[in-house]
Amino acid sequence: MLKPQLSRSSTCQTLVQCHNWTTFLSGSSSGIALPAGRTFPLMPKGRKLHNDTCLRGGSTTTTTVKAVAGTTTLKKVAGTANTTADVEIAKGTIYVRLTEGILSSFKFADVINGSILSENLQNVVIDLLGKPILVEVVSSELDTETGLEKETIKGYARKKERKDNMVIYEWEFNIPMNFGEIGAIWVENLRRTEMFITNIVIEPLNMSSINLSCDSFVASKFDKPEEKRIFFTNKAYLPSKMPEGLRRCREEELEKVRGDGAGERKFYDRIYDYDVYNDLGNPDSDPNQIRPVLGGKVNPYPRRCRTGRGRSKTDPKSESRNGSMYVPRDEAFSDFKNATFTLKTVSSVLPAVFPTLETLVVNSKLGFPYFTAIDTLYDDEATVQKLKSSDNWFKDAILTLLKFISTLGDNILLFDTPEIYDRDRFAWFRDEEFSRQTLAGINPMSIELVKEWPLKSKLDPKLYGPAESAITTEIVQKEIGGIITVEEAVEKKKLFVLDYHDLLMPYVKKVREIDDTTLYGSRALFFLTPEGVLRPLAIELVVPPSDDGETPQWKEVFIPLSGDSTACWLWRLAKAHVLAHDSGVHQLVSHWLRTHCCVEPYIIATHRQLSTAHPIYKLLHPHFRYTMAINALARQALINSEGIVEDSFSPRKYSIEISSVAYDKLWRFDHEALPANLINRGLAVEDPSAPHGLKLAIEDYPFANDGLLIWDAIKQWVTDYVNFYYPESKLVQDDTELQSWWEEIKTVGHGDKSGETWWPELNTQDDLIGILTTIIWVPSGHHAAVNFGQYPYAGYFPNRPTIARTKMPSEIQESEYWKNFIANPIGALLQCFPSQQQATTVMAVLDVLSNHSVDEEYIGGKIEPSWEEEGVIKAAFERYSRRVKEIEGIIDARNLDLSLKHRSGAGVVPYELLKPFSKPGVTGMGVPNSISI
Repeated sequence: MLKPQLSRSSTCQTLVQCHNWTTFLSGSSSGIALPAGRTFPLMPKGRKLHNDTCLRGGSTTTTTVKAVAGTTTLKKVAGTANTTADVEIAKGTIYVRLTEGILSSFKFADVINGSILSENLQNVVIDLLGKPILVEVVSSELDTETGLEKETIKGYARKKERKDNMVIYEWEFNIPMNFGEIGAIWVENLRRTEMFITNIVIEPLNMSSINLSCDSFVASKFDKPEEKRIFFTNKAYLPSKMPEGLRRCREEELEKVRGDGAGERKFYDRIYDYDVYNDLGNPDSDPNQIRPVLGGKVNPYPRRCRTGRGRSKTDPKSESRNGSMYVPRDEAFSDFKNATFTLKTVSSVLPAVFPTLETLVVNSKLGFPYFTAIDTLYDDEATVQKLKSSDNWFKDAILTLLKFISTLGDNILLFDTPEIYDRDRFAWFRDEEFSRQTLAGINPMSIELVKEWPLKSKLDPKLYGPAESAITTEIVQKEIGGIITVEEAVEKKKLFVLDYHDLLMPYVKKVREIDDTTLYGSRALFFLTPEGVLRPLAIELVVPPSDDGETPQWKEVFIPLSGDSTACWLWRLAKAHVLAHDSGVHQLVSHWLRTHCCVEPYIIATHRQLSTAHPIYKLLHPHFRYTMAINALARQALINSEGIVEDSFSPRKYSIEISSVAYDKLWRFDHEALPANLINRGLAVEDPSAPHGLKLAIEDYPFANDGLLIWDAIKQWVTDYVNFYYPESKLVQDDTELQSWWEEIKTVGHGDKSGETWWPELNTQDDLIGILTTIIWVPSGHHAAVNFGQYPYAGYFPNRPTIARTKMPSEIQESEYWKNFIANPIGALLQCFPSQQQATTVMAVLDVLSNHSVDEEYIGGKIEPSWEEEGVIKAAFERYSRRVKEIEGIIDARNLDLSLKHRSGAGVVPYELLKPFSKPGVTGMGVPNSISI
């Protein structure tokens, strides 16, 4: 594909090719006019064009110029005095994936006024004129004569063909033999819309091909005139070992992604910066939606990605929620992910529509009248075809629509039955299941060993009443019998507790001022039987004294083993309250805070401080996929003021504020490592002779047993990786990017914890291995353990209610509520449970959150292109992958062992949450690389 050759003498004009579709020949020194008034200066005298012989000034020898695919190169002419070096012919191919993401930049008005059609037409013209993408090939070497960077080889990539969802662009160019190794490609998108480049392939005629993995959006020059992207080859380099010809490019790219901290971010930006959580409230919509800023001395919190939106008019401390929720462009869902996520959301929400419609028309606080009414959510006898019309026009209109929708597929308006419902719908009612799920349910990270007796609060007794628990030695001794004393039980590590007393007590009075909810400080005590099975002993619920001191602290202990029917039903109600507390701590702390929220600063720091050519960037990048996008969606609709969490969880408007308290009092980076977390909670002690170097306090602890398999596999992979790139500690200490990365995580991303002494040092390979293993474990194993079992366990909400709406009857014995409880305890329990609207809304959300998409990427599953570049790393990953597959088999075998009663047995949901792989859908298994949902 060669253009006609042009001949000229030394007095001819310079040949310059412009960024738009005009080829301009001029001797003027003023430059060439470009779109938006920009200029492209002519090359000064003596400068080389495309790394070939100077075309301005010099010898009078005639030279033939050959234009190839938009690139000017030189061809040697026999008998001339001035010749060029020999060249290597090469072809470049750019693979661009078709996306619909470009539409996110348009408004509906653009469709009406023809803007979209106009821009697409311009794209067609640009493609036809052969200049849609300007590329520059960068040498890894400096010029030996000048000591400066070698001139890049420029060219225009032309559209060649379209295959399926891929558009292929190609260009040809000549590489001088003295050019050196190709290290990177600069890319400028001259089309009117963004493009997603998957990879670039360079194929020299007589050399091995070079593949650059990109997987990145490149903004249009019309949207972002300064946009000029660089893609390095797949080979990883420490900063000190970066080829000299690429050092400036590496630094320049990092500067770009950091931004300047000013202005509102646009959808096409790739800028990573920090901000506090000041966008959860919406005071301009309603002053009652003002929420405290999370982040700072008052409410410590991790940082989120800065969006740059303006301030709220009503509350200057808050960021306005006008406009879209920005995430850096490459962090957004792919079109495929977005489509599947949307489809799943719609299919999950549809079954909630009719119950919600009922309560909107009648009473939004309406609970389920009987337990069989809950079953109708999964029962085809309750489909809308069976329901009669009402005298409410609004309801009838929606009902007509639902009837039509129901014809589109079987059971489309029904919730899928959760696994716990399928296996044993009455399991939730039994105490042994209550205990079992503290170890093998969706929040196995809160139970702690009782290390001191009696149990005591650390809160100020002047504000919250007597510190000592009402769970006395006498009560516990009566429950465990004469097989062991309480003191011996503590000494021999047989007592365990879910202790939410101190976390929740400061909010009890505040929450109780809100209608249709209540709160207690709570403790649930468990005993490890000689058979190795956990069973509950007692529950304590506490209310602090009134502010005026007239009403003293109220506390009561409830026990399970009693022949008294009233006490039995009070125990069941107390369990409902504890489960609501556990559901809140699970969602707000174990899930949102410790995974989604705390990981976001790692992602921001990684992009700001580690080059894409850095080996640690390449190691971590798969573990950050989609996380910032899902976090932005959470801020938009889940954890925002009057969002789903505030509507459906016991603390209501104080829910996310409580997660800030948990961050302040409980979160430590060093305790996010699984072994350290188990040791800190008293669930394990170090033992070099034991598997994984830990002896568990409860041998049959499914989360710990399976989690340590995953932890060790990750750690070995990280160890092999780190020791390859850092064979000595000095390389860790001297890695400027790495040290800046860790410092920024500690002092900015988690800046409210910057003064803590427990932050690990980063001086040795072992330091780095520990830090990286922890960072990788949290979005993979930790997140999988608390996320993908949500619908299988909580999709039947009596098993895990998210809110307790009524006080304990015994707290108000003289009331009408007490009389109703005595007359109808089942009705009292149903009244305590979430309303129909709350239950079905949460069920729909949990169905979405528990879902694996078709494009999910699991640990040990996919090798990254950069890892294949190095034989040692490739072999290490293959060992890692084999080990992960072995773990699958180990977990399967454990779930068949009936002696492990916390994970197997008749009607028991097997513990598969840390089983590494999964098919798409809600499966209750699978450990993805990242927090992708």
